[in-house]
Amino acid sequence: MSRRRAREFALQALYRGDIAGVAAEGGMPGLWGGQVDGGLDAKAAEPEEINFCENIVQGVDAKREEIDTMIEDASDNWRMSRMPVVDRNILRLATYELMDCPEVPASVCINEAVELAKRYGDKQSRAFVNGILDRIAGTIGRGGRRHKT
Repeated sequence: MSRRRAREFALQALYRGDIAGVAAEGGMPGLWGGQVDGGLDAKAAEPEEINFCENIVQGVDAKREEIDTMIEDASDNWRMSRMPVVDRNILRLATYELMDCPEVPASVCINEAVELAKRYGDKQSRAFVNGILDRIAGTIGRGGRRHKT
């Protein structure tokens, strides 16, 4: 299983839901349909990838308000509505992992989000995502430059 691929699937579902103004979970059946038809990726998603993706998407949907508040509090002068769609959904995905997936080290959550930002965002996305997630990790006590251990 590739958790990186599962995170990419989750990002696509979150992005679809955000654009459509609905819960991201609604975008997942179409995601797997694309897999069957040879879209999105030549290799079909493995059951473990689908499960990990679904857990992230359902978690983000369930805690969207709390997650968005954490992101806005950690960002200087950026409202969620003004953030690029890709960036805000990468931040949602990673913030959920930082909050509710203690088995995934904070550094892995942040590094994976930065990789998604490099691949799907623009030139500023990487630094933007890294900075905000570092602040969030520090705030919730999972590392970050501001967290003293």
